[in-house]
Amino acid sequence: MLKLSRETIVRSQRLDYALVSSLERDPLLAERLKRLRTIPGVGPITALTWALEIGDVSRFQSVKQAISYCGLCSAERISADKLIRMPISKQRNKHIQQTLVQAAKLAPRYSHELALVYEREQERGNRNRATLAVARKMVASMLAVERRKQDFVLTGKFSGTAAA
Repeated sequence: MLKLSRETIVRSQRLDYALVSSLERDPLLAERLKRLRTIPGVGPITALTWALEIGDVSRFQSVKQAISYCGLCSAERISADKLIRMPISKQRNKHIQQTLVQAAKLAPRYSHELALVYEREQERGNRNRATLAVARKMVASMLAVERRKQDFVLTGKFSGTAAA
């Protein structure tokens, strides 16, 4: 039984590698994936998931729309002059949300800028809120790279218009 389970795992890993490799070689995706992987914390799976799930980035007029599509913002209830923030919205693309959250948990190890975002948010709240802040920053960076069609360049200072 153990041998059968191990063979199944190995077979699945080979299939996964073959699928990812064939998608990375696709001429329409290759250049896009190469640019996305220049962003610290964005690996092959995150870049591939972003490219396949987002599609054409021109459909998002702002970073807020992209963040909302990825499910990285909270729902709001507005009544009269009261604004109540709710848990994370369930209207989202759950595949990209899961990928971005997992990438955001590891990204502070690879980027000093993202580590600072994580630390700042963790001081204000809890770890989950800090992870979401890092994921939102990653979305802004990926959107900027896609719109400009240039590799990611580390600026050294935070900029409020990352996806301008």
